[in-house]
Amino acid sequence: MSGDVELVLRSTRVVTPDGTRPASVAVAAGTIAAVLPYDAEVPVGARLEDVGDHAVLPGLVDTHVHVNDPGRTEWEGFWTATRAAAAGGITTLIDMPLNSLPPTTTVEHLRVKQDVARPKAHVDVGFWGGALPDNVKDLRPLHDAGVFGFKCFLSPSGVDEFPQLDQEQLAASLAEITGFGGLMIVHAEDPHHLDAAPSRSSAKYADFLASRPRDAENTAVENLIAQARRLGARVHVLHLSSADALPLIAAARREGVKVTVETCPHFLTLTAEEVPDGATEFKCCPPIREAANQDALWQGLADGVIDCVVSDHSPSTADLKTPDFSTAWGGISSLQLGLPAVWTEARRRGHTLDDVARWMSTAPASLVGLDRKGAIEAGRDADFAVLAPDESFTVDPARLHHRNRVTAYAGRTLYGVVTSTWLRGVRIADRGRPAAPSGRLLERNK
Repeated sequence: MSGDVELVLRSTRVVTPDGTRPASVAVAAGTIAAVLPYDAEVPVGARLEDVGDHAVLPGLVDTHVHVNDPGRTEWEGFWTATRAAAAGGITTLIDMPLNSLPPTTTVEHLRVKQDVARPKAHVDVGFWGGALPDNVKDLRPLHDAGVFGFKCFLSPSGVDEFPQLDQEQLAASLAEITGFGGLMIVHAEDPHHLDAAPSRSSAKYADFLASRPRDAENTAVENLIAQARRLGARVHVLHLSSADALPLIAAARREGVKVTVETCPHFLTLTAEEVPDGATEFKCCPPIREAANQDALWQGLADGVIDCVVSDHSPSTADLKTPDFSTAWGGISSLQLGLPAVWTEARRRGHTLDDVARWMSTAPASLVGLDRKGAIEAGRDADFAVLAPDESFTVDPARLHHRNRVTAYAGRTLYGVVTSTWLRGVRIADRGRPAAPSGRLLERNK
């Protein structure tokens, strides 16, 4: 091992690709130099950080975050979002192309976003591009400029500047993206099913749930798989809520269709049965569904059909969360709370921290090709989330770093306190207190 080791992070529980074990992780120049035996001698000149029995996970990689900056910075911004990420054990996030103004749909717009993010990033930040009906010509230039893939909607996005694709437009964008080996990530709800569903102004969650039926997701996923099969495209299903779609995805994979899928902490930890009337902090699209559906999502994770668990952090100002589910902004803020929320339910269901690290770090990093992220092994970035897995806390919105402290988790008791977060061997948060920004902007394959 090199004599340039600056830091040794030691724990009785280090989550590595080979399982959790006592270890000392040696860090040199921001990179993991070696994963050593627990009692390995600390190199001369290196600082030892012994975290005792706290678990050391690879820093989380959240590939589904709406930062909304610039343009809707009263909703969120790079400064606040990345502080929340750091406090929650996330060391890398990929920003979604919409809800900011301008949306990330041209190289020029990407440069605007990068310039805004650069001085504010507390964690590493990359960017998705957007696929719109009229920007097929912009997809390859965006790919060449370093976006990690392209997001599209198959139903209305909620903002006028980011229109949906119909099936013909989806095929055109997929053909273009497949031509240069790119990835399309898809909000999969079928607009025809949504149009046919009952819709009414109501404070009752049951009425909102009826307006976003499972069939809308299932049909959209089925159509997406058919397009991917025909074109040889690589596609990713965003924020899967309907567990009914899992057999379709599993069957497609067995045929060799290149399809992956994510779900979100709120689908794994919250249920339709518990949402109070008027509590639109629980509103998101697709929606939180029933407890039986949640059980099936957990089974999909256990079976390996669902690849990733990411936040879909989609905040707004508090005034947009009106008590009417039909008009309230749809989005759940969970950037800072995703790890403890998922761990609380995972431990109850018999899963391990190895599973959580795979779902929330390794698999998202793999999805976007970040081969220096997502695992504690030599040659990777020294990105760590240190977790006290047996400590609990009650969610107090006032302690969140999100710009708007509206959360569906308010008052919940969660297990897993993030005691520190490290980015390339530098501590960027300590017991929820972020340090100065030190994140970098990431580009695909760079």
